[in-house]
Amino acid sequence: MIALVDCNSFFCSVEKAFHAGLNGKPVCVLSSNDGCIIALTPEAKAIGLHRGDPIYKVRDLVKYNNVAIFSTNMYLYAAMSRRVTNILRSFVNHVENYSIDESFCFLDGYDKQYDQEDYMRMVVEKVKLYTDIPVSVGVAQSRTLAKMGSKFAKNYKGYNSVCMIDTDEKRRKALSMMELSDVWGIGRRTLPKLEYYGVHTPLELADKKESWIKSRFSLPMVQTWKELNGISCIDTSEIAGKQSICTSRSFGEKVTDISSLRAAVANFAAGSANKLRGQHSVASAVTVFIMTSRFREDLRPYSNSLTVTLSVPTSDTIEITKAALQIVDDIYIKGICYKKAGVVLSDITNDTAIQQNLFDDIQNRPQRFKLMNTIDKLNHRYGIKSIRLAVEGEGKQNWHSKSEHRSGNYISDINEIMTIQI
Repeated sequence: MIALVDCNSFFCSVEKAFHAGLNGKPVCVLSSNDGCIIALTPEAKAIGLHRGDPIYKVRDLVKYNNVAIFSTNMYLYAAMSRRVTNILRSFVNHVENYSIDESFCFLDGYDKQYDQEDYMRMVVEKVKLYTDIPVSVGVAQSRTLAKMGSKFAKNYKGYNSVCMIDTDEKRRKALSMMELSDVWGIGRRTLPKLEYYGVHTPLELADKKESWIKSRFSLPMVQTWKELNGISCIDTSEIAGKQSICTSRSFGEKVTDISSLRAAVANFAAGSANKLRGQHSVASAVTVFIMTSRFREDLRPYSNSLTVTLSVPTSDTIEITKAALQIVDDIYIKGICYKKAGVVLSDITNDTAIQQNLFDDIQNRPQRFKLMNTIDKLNHRYGIKSIRLAVEGEGKQNWHSKSEHRSGNYISDINEIMTIQI
C-alpha cells in the first residue's frame, strides 16, 4: 500500500504555526511582489476570496474581514517541509518527497505489525504535534488512488484525516464521487478528448478496456488507467527530475542599468544551477529572457531572449552564470525600464552520463564539481547565499521582489530567530 501525505493549505499553515491567534481566521499568502493571492485558508474562501485574486482588487474585502496577509517566504516553507519529511521518515522507512507539501510513504510490510489506517493516523498526530501542520492522508494500492484518498480525507472530517481505499468497493465508490478533472494525470487537453468519447467520470474511465485506452491515448493515459484500477505503475522519481528549470521574477522596482540586470540574472542562474544539482542533472542549454511591463503603455515596450548551447553539459554555477551574463550583454538595450527577467536551463540529462567534448576549454571539471558540492553543503549548513558569486551582489537590491508582509526565516536564519516577550 502507498500513502500520500498532503499538508493542508501548507503555506498558510506554516504562517499560522508561527503566529498565534490565527486559528479559525482567514489567512492569505501573496505571490511575488505581493501581487496576487496564491494560497488561502478555507475561512478566506468562505468570505469570497479566490486563488489568483489581485490583492489591489480585494483590498477592501481583506480589510473589512481582518484577513491576515503574508508575503511568500519559500525559505521558511522549504525548511518546514524538510522538517515534516524528516518526521515521516522517522516512522516510515521509504518516503518519497514529491513536492514541497506532498510525500509518498510506502507501507509494504507494515500490515503485518500494524493496522495501516491507525498507524498513519498516529503519524498525522505526530506531525501536528511536532510542527503544528495539519495533514491529510490517502492510503491505496497506487499513487493516483492515494492522492484521491488524500483529497477525500481533506474535504470530509469523518475520515479523521486518513482515507483508506483498500477494497474494490471503496475504489469504485471513490471513482464515482471524484471529478474527472481532479484526477492526477488528466490535464486540460486530455479532458475534452475524454468527454468527446463519452467518458465523464473516473469510474467510466477505469471501466474501459486497456485496448480501448491504448488505441486512443498515449502512454501517460494508459498509466493513469492502470493506476485507477489499483495497478501501481507511475514512477514519481522520474517525474521529479524536470526536463527544464526556470527561475524568473518580476522586479520590485523598474531596472534600467545593466549592472542591476546582471546581478538579477546572476542570482537566477545560480538558483537554477542549484536546482539542477539537487536533482543530479546537467544542462546543455542556457536561455535568458528580459521584458518590460505589459501594463505600462507609457513606457517603451521591449522583450527579448537568447539561448546558448554549452560545449559540455554541466551544473557548474560559474559556467552557467558566465553564459547567462554574456546573453544579458547581447540583448540589453540602454534606456529601457525592465520589469522581469529569467533564466531557463534545458536539454537536461542525468549527471552520471555526460558527453565530453574534445575541444572543451575547461580542464579541471572534476575539481570544479567538488567545489560546487562543497559550496552547496556550506550554504545548506550556514544559510542560503552564505557563499555566492560577487556579481550577484549583496543586501537588498532594487530588483528584489516586494515582500512587505514577509515572516522571518525562523528556523533557518539565526539573525531572524523568533523572540518571545514574557
